[in-house]
Amino acid sequence: MTHPLLIALDGPVSAGKSSLADAVARRFGILHLDTGAMYRAIGLAALRQGIDPADEQAVSGLLAADRVQVDVRFVDGHQQTLLDGQPVDDQLRSQQVGSAASTVSRYGPVRRYLVARQQAIARQQSMIIDGRDIGTVVLPDARAKVFLTASPEVRARRRYEQIRATDAAATYEDVLKELIARDKQDRERPLDPLRQAEDAVLLDTTALDFNQSVDAIVRIVEAAYGQR
Repeated sequence: MTHPLLIALDGPVSAGKSSLADAVARRFGILHLDTGAMYRAIGLAALRQGIDPADEQAVSGLLAADRVQVDVRFVDGHQQTLLDGQPVDDQLRSQQVGSAASTVSRYGPVRRYLVARQQAIARQQSMIIDGRDIGTVVLPDARAKVFLTASPEVRARRRYEQIRATDAAATYEDVLKELIARDKQDRERPLDPLRQAEDAVLLDTTALDFNQSVDAIVRIVEAAYGQR
């Protein structure tokens, strides 16, 4: 398989993109860039500074005034997401931050700032990048593109199992309702909406377990690049 190896992995919220991308990265011996964590970091920055994520002007002002810096570094092959130079990964997975990320991701200045960072990182080495606009915007020329999905009910169950240990008030019904709302928001945003790239392979993991999903993605990549 030739290098650099670039894999674009897109899909809706809680489709399993991040965990599957981690596993696929290990299989190919490459890095995994989680772009969703970068948007969550912007959402977290807004919340920390008392800014309503729905206030586009105020959120965009954070970037225009250089009041927030988002970056990543890789430590032992794993991504650390940095907000103003400090690792914040342990603060990015709450429902509140996730909702804030979905909201701020609609704003042009936020998207331009982070897409530029993501493309700069991708130019440096082989990697798999997951998000919602990787195959269409961030890596439009990637040879291997996968659009990952599963039914809303299955995705909500996965999300609920992920957060209930840290959010005792969470219910499956509430998680499903929010997931459906976020799907709609991501699909209908005017700038870089969630959509399958024309040359991406659709992979529905509703009936697949984790290892089967990893194997399916590996086969898609190998078909695109040729067997190693």
